[in-house]
Amino acid sequence: MNVSVEMGLLVAAVLIFCSILISKTGYRFGVPTLLMFLVAGMCFGTDGLGIQFDDASGAQSIGMVALSIILFTGGMDTKIEEIRPVWKPGAVLATLGVLLTTVFTGLFVYGISLWKHEAVIGFSLIGSLLLAATMSSTDSASVFNILRSQRIRLKENLRPLLELESGSNDPMAYLLTIILIQCMQAGQVTAWGVASSFLLQFVVGVAGGYVLGRAAVWVVNHVGLRNAELYSIMVLTFVFIIYCSVYLCQGNGYLAVYVAGMVMGNSRLFKKREVTRFLDGMTWLLQVVMFLILGLLVNPHEMLPVAVVSVLVGVFMIVVGRPLSVWLCLLPFRRKFSPRAQVFISWVGLRGAAPILFATYPVVAEVEGARQIFNIVFFVTLLSLLFQGMSLPWAARRLGLTDNAPETGDNFGVEIPEDVGTALREVPCTAEMLARGRYIRDLALPPGVLVMMVKRGDRYIVPGGSVELQEGDVLLLISEK
Repeated sequence: MNVSVEMGLLVAAVLIFCSILISKTGYRFGVPTLLMFLVAGMCFGTDGLGIQFDDASGAQSIGMVALSIILFTGGMDTKIEEIRPVWKPGAVLATLGVLLTTVFTGLFVYGISLWKHEAVIGFSLIGSLLLAATMSSTDSASVFNILRSQRIRLKENLRPLLELESGSNDPMAYLLTIILIQCMQAGQVTAWGVASSFLLQFVVGVAGGYVLGRAAVWVVNHVGLRNAELYSIMVLTFVFIIYCSVYLCQGNGYLAVYVAGMVMGNSRLFKKREVTRFLDGMTWLLQVVMFLILGLLVNPHEMLPVAVVSVLVGVFMIVVGRPLSVWLCLLPFRRKFSPRAQVFISWVGLRGAAPILFATYPVVAEVEGARQIFNIVFFVTLLSLLFQGMSLPWAARRLGLTDNAPETGDNFGVEIPEDVGTALREVPCTAEMLARGRYIRDLALPPGVLVMMVKRGDRYIVPGGSVELQEGDVLLLISEK
């Protein structure tokens, strides 16, 4: 049936609008927002309202575009000074951790296949490892979304560690998925071939991301566009230039865009605030679209035959595979992280759109058991988002890893160009600050620091020395860097 452009656009707009409303309802009950988008896609799909969508290749292309921008934006938000104390354990978790999770989970799946060979699944060892590889990485979109939306301050540098791991481990999972698909199609692949492919992808990915990221910073700072809005569009084009260029050079495009995002986010970039806001909006739009598309792609009735196996695999990953991998990876860093912190890191093994996206690669490649792999990965992702995602704030509090200091966001929307040499900082007004007096003139501010504005509820107050402060006010301070 031919559908007009207008009708297609209307259906797409209604889908996104309804999904946003559904996500608002779920947020009230602590359900991860992105999970609600997946559920919305399922509700509108074949087994729901009847929208027919079975184009795995198209979903894969949309997911590639979305994941590139999500990883780039996550890289821009990653501050070098925050991840410097944890970059080594983060890198180990993002590489060796993914590999160990694949091996442990793959062997478990293979054991189930031998035990239940005549029943639901009958994966070979390579097929079992392929299933495990597709869901071996933690999903950056899910982790970024939950950690930042809940605004929970974590102790022991856990937040930068978790964001670094989730933002940089997708390339490893992607590489393992592609290599294992090649093994199933070619019958055999030499160890040297696997090692050389792995090394080439990572070296070209990191080097290409860094070099092209530096080049993008130079171009943005020197191009001199008359329309400020075009800077955001230019940065968006750089995302795809970097991804495609590195991919064509046999490198890992996902790793390249994440590295480039870190380079640009930690450099002086003209119109950085406008670019960041534009990319944040694009990221949300693409997350919604990607989760909706992947939700439409699945047929819930096809997941019923693999429900028991999926639950077994999901429970194993959550309770055994991920914790064992984390424990082994953090052995050299055990003095940095307490046992409670390691338990929490193990629990933040969220699966999301990235594993489902990677599960479309076997479907497109038409390897044996591909549809079963997709359905199992989708089921495990739902379990992970539902149980792990909903319980993250509770787990952090239960383990005593939350910091009671209030966290302030961007309350003022004020930006100062980086080359001015000054810095802005938001500070909540506490009872300790007011102990010496309740007026601005009574604050013991260091030399060169001034109160630029005061936010009280929904009011903004231009400060003077005689302004009386209240506990809960947020002060915008300006100082030399």
